[in-house]
Amino acid sequence: MFLGFKNVLVLAPHTDDGELGAGGTVVRLIESGARVSYAAFSTAEGSLPPGFSSDTLVREVKVATARLGIRPENLYVYGHKVRELEYVRQQVLDEMILLRKNNYDLVLLPSQRDIHQDHEVVAREGLRAFKQTTVLGYELIWNNLSFHTACFVRLERHHVDKKCHALTAYESQAGKQYMSAEFITAQAKTRGVQIGASFAECFEVLRWVM
Repeated sequence: MFLGFKNVLVLAPHTDDGELGAGGTVVRLIESGARVSYAAFSTAEGSLPPGFSSDTLVREVKVATARLGIRPENLYVYGHKVRELEYVRQQVLDEMILLRKNNYDLVLLPSQRDIHQDHEVVAREGLRAFKQTTVLGYELIWNNLSFHTACFVRLERHHVDKKCHALTAYESQAGKQYMSAEFITAQAKTRGVQIGASFAECFEVLRWVM
């Protein structure tokens, strides 16, 4: 097991956030034998480009997470409205508390410094719900005014390639710069250089239980 983690939960404010922030690490965890679950709290129907059906992101997240190696029964998708999670904050916390019964030993969620309103809710309530668990905050640099680079996960090229392949499932989001394989690879290279590795993903340490 990678660092001994056997049962991991990724909390994503919207479909695609978990892959963007921690996709390579998810692949590495699954390769090591860990069970990884993924919870997305909004399918962001209100942000879809014209011409896409309302269930587009539900379908896309199923394909993307499967490409990372996450089993369908470990995918949880909630239907909250995009940019309105702050209005259902208690419901989001209650959903996380229900997930807590699965006894995760690692939770990955957005940085506490993420300024997107939905990301802030998931980051804060996730830390509240899983305060007795090891919690790491993942990096989404376009939303982070600052980021504490405290934890690095070494990646190999195939981890990054699988992350990029997973993100291609989001055809509805293809026009965004941060979805490109060029950007994803460059970011992984940058973090790798910081620790003398070929590639890496970086996390904030919010809670470490040993």
